[in-house]
Amino acid sequence: MPTPDNYLVRQATTHDLAGITALLQENAAGNGGTLNGDFPAEKVAGMLNHPGAIVAVAQCAAGIAGVLFSTSSFRQGPEVVNAMLRAWPPGKQCWIYGPACISTRARGQGLLLRLYDELRSHYGNKAPVLFIQADNRRSIQAHERLGMTQVAQFYINNVHFLVYSH
Repeated sequence: MPTPDNYLVRQATTHDLAGITALLQENAAGNGGTLNGDFPAEKVAGMLNHPGAIVAVAQCAAGIAGVLFSTSSFRQGPEVVNAMLRAWPPGKQCWIYGPACISTRARGQGLLLRLYDELRSHYGNKAPVLFIQADNRRSIQAHERLGMTQVAQFYINNVHFLVYSH
């Protein structure tokens, strides 16, 4: 297993599409993971090329081990993002964080913090805003370790979500 020093954290490019897609699909709810939705290559390509998007990846010799998406653009957001911003209107002054995904083999090595730091270097003092499904304890704990706190909550299709920011 690679050590934390064996991961290169950098901004993603379109050359990373296959690796990012595989990681997200492996962790999608439809495959027993905790990520909301499915992530076919066309959707991931759209996320990578979304106006205002900055995407960080953690790469090792075996491929993409982590990814963190972000955007400063609020146009054409998915309904869950729109619901998050209705639940916590100050989020419109933030950058949208997520989805974030770390491969099973790379968890517990500090990669989420490194990906988060990579994105914060682009956004400066501007705070992130994100949603987490309320029953996803692992994600809640990981984001609280980053110094984030719950600022609101909402329901969509009878699913409870928490809004976090820093």
